[in-house]
Amino acid sequence: MHASIIVKILGLLLMLFSALGNLPPLLVSFIYADGMANVFADSLFFIFSIGFLMWISTIRSKAELGTRDGFLVVTLFWAVLGTAGSLPFILSSAVELSITDAVFESLSGLTTTGATVISGLDELPKSILFYRQQLQWLGGMGIIVLAMALLPMLGIGGMQLYRAESPGPVKDNKLVPRLAETAKALWYIYLTLTVVCALAYWIVGMNLFDAISHSFTTVAIGGFSTHDASLGYFDNAAVDVVAIIFMFIAGINFALHFTAWQRRKVGHYLSDPEFQFYAFILALVSVLTVSVLYFSDIYSSLFEATIKGVFQVVSMATTTGFATADFNSWPLFLPYVLLYAAIIGACAGSTGGGMKVIRILLIFKQGLREVQRLIHPRAVIPIKLGGQRVSDRVVESVWGFFAVYVMAFMVMLLALLATGLDIITAFSAVGACINNLGPGLANVAVTYEHLPSAAKWILCFAMLLGRLEIFTLLVLFTPMFWQR
Repeated sequence: MHASIIVKILGLLLMLFSALGNLPPLLVSFIYADGMANVFADSLFFIFSIGFLMWISTIRSKAELGTRDGFLVVTLFWAVLGTAGSLPFILSSAVELSITDAVFESLSGLTTTGATVISGLDELPKSILFYRQQLQWLGGMGIIVLAMALLPMLGIGGMQLYRAESPGPVKDNKLVPRLAETAKALWYIYLTLTVVCALAYWIVGMNLFDAISHSFTTVAIGGFSTHDASLGYFDNAAVDVVAIIFMFIAGINFALHFTAWQRRKVGHYLSDPEFQFYAFILALVSVLTVSVLYFSDIYSSLFEATIKGVFQVVSMATTTGFATADFNSWPLFLPYVLLYAAIIGACAGSTGGGMKVIRILLIFKQGLREVQRLIHPRAVIPIKLGGQRVSDRVVESVWGFFAVYVMAFMVMLLALLATGLDIITAFSAVGACINNLGPGLANVAVTYEHLPSAAKWILCFAMLLGRLEIFTLLVLFTPMFWQR
């Protein structure tokens, strides 16, 4: 374990975050003259100073990161930056949040969870609103990817960070030979999608501020909004369609986007088994939702039922968390269907949360194989994806992830119940936070502000678990990790 290198990296990341996180909202504050400039200036100075002290005290340290170093840096990255990001909320008199609420809001933003403890968004200063949206955009692809592009230039290897940030099955470990080039390519794609999304929102009727702000959280699959009513505030079907399109795109593995950008072709999307299953799930749940809404007379026309239903399905299934309707009050089993869709989540390698479509697909195929083995005990039945055999080691890791996911879910559910929450609120809150979704059911359908402080800290841990895909965080709690 290279403690000095870890401190040096965290110092660099804090300095980077202080600038990226505070300069844009500082500019917004000047533009709108909302009186929050000093908040972001103080936050920038304080966070940068801490990062600089950490960096300057270890500036002579040079070493290649080991695997354990990578896991620790990535976990500390989200925990430290999530805490640092709470500073503007603490300093601002416009929101008046406790330290618990400020950390919850910041971590929810950076992990792209979208669970909020703030109400009255429409009355908040523009810079505070922009800061919340920007937190999700920075966390969406992960500032860690940007750091990978910079750390090699500073003599610090980044591959261990990439491996720790992306556990589980992925398309390619390196999309291009050099890791820094990979990071840059992904950020170019991410930035391009954001710009196109903002332009689309602006064209269909949003003002420029809302268009930019919502493009951040749409492409990041975050779900924060500048209005309490979320995208329902605009009451515009064209806005809903734009959101549906870009949420769907952001939920796809970015390796596929990279291939499309590099080869100028899109045929590989349709041949990718994860994409096929992803589209199938969204289509199936959408048809089910629209049918129930229409035949239950929730909406007067098939068009309205379709727009509202498909929007909410894509928003929940990709773990974005935008809302245009009170889905918590929808009839029959629909709220739970949407929550279960969020547990499946988006594709691996996307900005979405959840268990990831590829894992669910492999679990489904493994289940079918076990049924076939009952009929043909001696048969050798390989699991294949896209015509290629999946090793048993990968299948075992997926089952291991599923088992740990369920156990972690149950433990946190019991912990929330111990704080006095009812079963529906507790179940949906854990599901919403561990899958980086945001809105839940019952008392957390809109805001988490009324939850006990203990419950909020438990959910902060759930957000980190979800963002780091369970193992990256839990590995730190094993004695083996700390043994030399």
